[in-house]
Amino acid sequence: MTTLPNTQIAVQLTGPDTLMLNSAKPVHKPNEWQILGKVEAVGLCFSDLKLLKQFSAHTRKGPIVKGIEQAVLTEIPSYVPNEQPTVPGHETVVRIVAVGKNVKHAKAGDRCLLQTDYRWLPTKGSCAAFGYNFEGALQQYVLMDERVVTAPDGRSMLIRADDGLSAAAIALVEPWACVEDAYVVKERVQLKPGGNLLLAADPQTAAETGGLQELLQKAKPANITVWGSHISIKGSVHKVNSISELPDGSFDDIIYWGGDAATLEVLLKKIANAGLMIIAQCGKRFGRLIDTPVGRVHYGGIRIIGTSGNDPVAALERIPRSGELRAGDKVNVIGAGGPMGVMHVIRNLCQGVKDVTVFAGDLDDGRLAKLSEFAQPLSEKNKVQYVPYNPSKKPLSEHSDYTVIMAPVVKLVAQAVLDAAHRGIINIFAGIAATVSGPIDFDAYCGKQLYFIGTSGSTLDDMLAVLKKVQSGSLDTNISVAAVCGLNGAIDGIRAVEHQTIAGKILVYPDCSLPLTTLDALKKLSPSVASRLSAGIWSKQAEDSLLAEFGMH
Repeated sequence: MTTLPNTQIAVQLTGPDTLMLNSAKPVHKPNEWQILGKVEAVGLCFSDLKLLKQFSAHTRKGPIVKGIEQAVLTEIPSYVPNEQPTVPGHETVVRIVAVGKNVKHAKAGDRCLLQTDYRWLPTKGSCAAFGYNFEGALQQYVLMDERVVTAPDGRSMLIRADDGLSAAAIALVEPWACVEDAYVVKERVQLKPGGNLLLAADPQTAAETGGLQELLQKAKPANITVWGSHISIKGSVHKVNSISELPDGSFDDIIYWGGDAATLEVLLKKIANAGLMIIAQCGKRFGRLIDTPVGRVHYGGIRIIGTSGNDPVAALERIPRSGELRAGDKVNVIGAGGPMGVMHVIRNLCQGVKDVTVFAGDLDDGRLAKLSEFAQPLSEKNKVQYVPYNPSKKPLSEHSDYTVIMAPVVKLVAQAVLDAAHRGIINIFAGIAATVSGPIDFDAYCGKQLYFIGTSGSTLDDMLAVLKKVQSGSLDTNISVAAVCGLNGAIDGIRAVEHQTIAGKILVYPDCSLPLTTLDALKKLSPSVASRLSAGIWSKQAEDSLLAEFGMH
């Protein structure tokens, strides 16, 4: 049996923008339900930065509100909601070193990739997650509980991984799976069965309700609330004189006939998480920008579809079935040179969708040049057109069929609406905070029949799909690695993510003592490690050499 130390090195987040390196953090010993993993590697993520800035205000740092007994949570010292210090880091692979007697889904010696979103354990605004309200992987050992990491369907979030792969390649399955989820996500194209429905119409508006009755028969909403005396539908409804007094976030579906800007702004506040807003302008115009909860597209999963006509059913039918690219799409990745942008570009060059053109936009010529080193050969191999550009020097002149936004900036979303082609999809991949709203041109949005899409995190199936690609050799996630360090360099690494000074992923090796070092700088620090890169790309051979030379034995 492995002898476990009493203390370890860990990076702890103790308050907003307050990081510390703790060289004597206790190593928690597992009880009968718990699992102790030794962290092999962890990637730094822009989401770590969002937690850093928001701390207890982050929706995944809040307490779990249902799905597990509170008495169970009190047994887990790594459960740290609200103001308790946490350990960031969720892109990781661990080696199981100890398990309790009741653990069924893991055993000592297993090498595991972690799915870190516990979607069946909701917080007030999101869900529980490893690296947020449960301590993450920026430490040498991490404690997990089988009652937390096992989904209601019995599947474990601990995914066994190949010993022949680098730890980096396995850890980076997590961010690549988030990218995959952004495209394979299935969109709801009907009213929610048994949901709460709000029908709202401006006075003197020609509300088309003919096709609505069939939708209602299929969905059988539990409750139908109506604002507008001229809305005529069969069945029992609750009529209201004011929409302002309705509770926010309480409707799974809202259909609005009209073009009053103030009314739409009120209605947008009433959408529940995963809710759908359908707008039929009935030939009217809003005439000004609409304050829109843009952040809830990503974190709340809300969806908005519109038409300049008067038939909401026609708008509903235009919702794409998934977030996948369509044949012939001109794809614009905004912020393509960043760590996640690189993944989007490479994924879309290799996806096999016919006649796609991938435009890769970034303000940093150096990052674009580095991206092109990987992307250009892939575009030629897969016969997909690849066009890098710097918008500050040469703005994109073509309208985009599919826009992917990598920076959490509302102005980029607003501009994407103006730059989008007819029936364009705008994928808000960057995590704009759920509380953030901004001005959007809904006359353009509805007139061009655009569609916002956004996802947060990934599913177990996404991770299994990406891991399968990695283990088969069809995808090398090592391509994302731009720098490496030990825990002693991790805080510098987080700041590098914050200031975007490194174009690619930073991998932390908890068993190494190593300052933050880019792959380009490895040649000076360690010619031995640098010589084992594969055409400049991180590899298992380079990783093994790094651990041998800089490991804390």
